[in-house]
Amino acid sequence: MAKYIEKADKLTLPVIALGGITAFPAIPVNFELSDDVSIAAANAAAATDAFVYLVALQAPTEGELTAELLYKTGTVAKIKQSIKTPDGNMRVICEGYARADLLELRRFADYYAASVICKTVDYADGPDLHSEALMREGVRLLDELAAILPTLGEDTVKAAKELRSPAAFADFVAANVLVRGEDKQLILECYDPDERMECLLPLMQEETQLLRVEMEIHREVRERMNQNQKEFYLREQMRVIEEELGDGAESEFDELEARIHEAKLPEATEKKLLKELSRMAKTPFGSSEASVLRTYLEVCLELPWNAVTEDRLDIALAARILDQDHEGLAKVKERVLEFLAVRKLNPSLGNQIICLVGPPGVGKTSVAASIARALNRKYVRVSLGGVRDEADIRGHRKTYLGAMPGRIMAALTEAGVRNPLILLDEIDKMTHNAHGDPASALLEVLDGEQNKHFRDHFVEVPFDLSECLFIATANTLEGVPRPLIDRMEIIELTTYTKPEKMAIAKNHLVPKQLKRHGLDRRRLRITDEAIAAIIDDYTREAGVRNLEREIANVCRKTAKRVALGIKGLTIVKNDNLEDLLGPRKMPRDKAEGPDRVGVVNGLAYTEAGGDMLKVEVLPFPGEGKIELTGSLGDVMKESAHIAVSYLRANAERLGLPTDFYKTKDLHIHFPEGAVPKDGPSAGAAMVTALASALSGRPVRHDVAMTGEVTLTGAVLPIGGLKEKTMAAATAGVKTVLIPKGNLRDLPLLAPEAVQALEILPCATLDEVLSLALTDGCCEGAVSKAPSRTPCGIKETAKNA
Repeated sequence: MAKYIEKADKLTLPVIALGGITAFPAIPVNFELSDDVSIAAANAAAATDAFVYLVALQAPTEGELTAELLYKTGTVAKIKQSIKTPDGNMRVICEGYARADLLELRRFADYYAASVICKTVDYADGPDLHSEALMREGVRLLDELAAILPTLGEDTVKAAKELRSPAAFADFVAANVLVRGEDKQLILECYDPDERMECLLPLMQEETQLLRVEMEIHREVRERMNQNQKEFYLREQMRVIEEELGDGAESEFDELEARIHEAKLPEATEKKLLKELSRMAKTPFGSSEASVLRTYLEVCLELPWNAVTEDRLDIALAARILDQDHEGLAKVKERVLEFLAVRKLNPSLGNQIICLVGPPGVGKTSVAASIARALNRKYVRVSLGGVRDEADIRGHRKTYLGAMPGRIMAALTEAGVRNPLILLDEIDKMTHNAHGDPASALLEVLDGEQNKHFRDHFVEVPFDLSECLFIATANTLEGVPRPLIDRMEIIELTTYTKPEKMAIAKNHLVPKQLKRHGLDRRRLRITDEAIAAIIDDYTREAGVRNLEREIANVCRKTAKRVALGIKGLTIVKNDNLEDLLGPRKMPRDKAEGPDRVGVVNGLAYTEAGGDMLKVEVLPFPGEGKIELTGSLGDVMKESAHIAVSYLRANAERLGLPTDFYKTKDLHIHFPEGAVPKDGPSAGAAMVTALASALSGRPVRHDVAMTGEVTLTGAVLPIGGLKEKTMAAATAGVKTVLIPKGNLRDLPLLAPEAVQALEILPCATLDEVLSLALTDGCCEGAVSKAPSRTPCGIKETAKNA
């Protein structure tokens, strides 16, 4: 007599393919559908109150569904409830009916349908002894699982034990206890109830053993961990699992050890890193100390201990590169070529540290990049602006949380070689506080004798910086410590002359901006007169940054015209410049007549270059008070008092009222009062303005002057003469009075300024007054007519 009764029916049903879910007969299952095909199949089944075929996918897929992608056995189920979710998906609750084998898969209009054989197999006369034995073993294993696995609830165990059919018990346990989808599918494909139980029992036994191992791992982890350290617990759990599998962290240690040996480090450095690696191997895997040591080793191994680039010592090529990239800067170019020549003759000579000092926009940073290109060296920039902590230079000790190497080591890592050109940008912008002085930390970096063994606090081992070429930049040396200045060769980048700005604009800025804005010379042409007008009337700077901005402004407006479909060539001239850039922003003061009493053309040096600085003096009845206005600094105020004292002491000789300091108040004013002014070089101009105002003698409007004065009437040398003479020439001045001590600076002046000006050196204030006042010499001052010197500079005679 047959043990089982089989029933089979052939059906055609809508198909819902499930990912990671296995449905069993007589067991409810719920899932959410997001794809349109599955939702259409569910709707088709629900509309006819019919069944649906639930089958698991063998692997996730996003393409067309084929029979090969599905398991051969699924479950015929009935949809009990379906709900649309707010995000457009559908949540479905089904109850399995019977197992079914897939025969054929077909695509309907908007869903798939399958031809299946639906089969049910049951005992003919109930379970026999063998079936009962299988059932009891299953219940015993379920009790073991429940004892080990707290998440297996009592209700689930109770519901399973109440089942009398081994077939139903197997389906229930597979659906609620087994974890892997492959195991569940194996049970689903077993039609024979006893065979189903025989497949289930080994799987339950395996699950029990896995849970015991997992509980043992949990026990070991709990013994090692602190109750409050969740992250440490997770990492220890991972470590114990790796130990159980026999796959620890040795691979990481082996890799680091191999990298240390392959790096060919200095002996002391290699010994230090191997020691730290040994410490790391003995440290718990997830501890903070292990993370610090791992970071330390990675940072040290990323440093370029041996990688170098070969210097290109072709002097002619270097000269061409420097000339292509920059106009002027003759002194800088000459120094670089000298460095190359010496390097070519003596490769073992240490590198010199160069400091480029100049106002903003004159090309300090870009010339450093050109030097690197000329030398074929890697270029890396270290910005020091605002650095106030020594650790920014030398690094933090690795015991600190979040410690990292200093900027020098980081720059070497970025360059990838140990002999890059490192630009220390804005070295004058460093500050210091209680955490240390970064300028002091730079002393070791820039000292050729000490930087062979530079120690970063994080790296802790010496690194040779002697092959690096350091170039520093600064706007001014004020505030830079003297020991730091002594370690550098100072090269000053002075203000660009107008011809140099014209050349830079035509050869570099205009082509660059045309390319950047998608233009060419067929659509935009900026004439020389327009460039000159931009320089004179729209910018006032030592460099060319604002000049480039104004050229970019012209290009943007032209690009807009092109984008609007306006064809033709745009020619920018002086006449139509205001249409593009608006009113002229910075009209220059012009030295125009008539000659006036108490008004003198002084000369000033600013960050934007040179400028003409008018001095105005107004005497009026009073008690000898002196009023100073124009946002003057302390040095300038002292110069005013020196000027008044000199005139009081020499009033009778100079033909001034001897009691002016009793009967008159003096108001000394420097226009543009919102602009701070300071420095001693306006002393000669103040003396001249005071003498003119007190004597009533006009001052020549075509004369400008500069010079510091003393109480004895001497005129002392000043700085910024190149910029001041350029400003005088731009303002239309014909004669410039300079201190005689500045004759040494004449070769450095701009040629166009020398050609446009009559430069007269003066040693005393008597000479200044005799040349500046229109009615000749002051009384008591002796002067002779200037004579032409061989260099083309007129010189006044000394007092007798």
